[in-house]
Amino acid sequence: MKRRERTRQLIELGGLVAKAGLPELTDDDRAVIFGLMVEGAATLRGEHRQQALTLWRRRGRRAFEHSSDD
Repeated sequence: MKRRERTRQLIELGGLVAKAGLPELTDDDRAVIFGLMVEGAATLRGEHRQQALTLWRRRGRRAFEHSSDD
């Protein structure tokens, strides 16, 4: 069962990458997409973690509200 849950999580996370438009914006350059995620993780390890979480959560919720495809 754990493997199925992990697979579902990975599929959902990949869907978020696609929903954000990153493949189109980066010409599907996996190194750029990974670099964006590494940069975000570095921000979350830094002193401005809470501010980043608050900002990104707010932006993400707004994007979900305005998204037409679920």
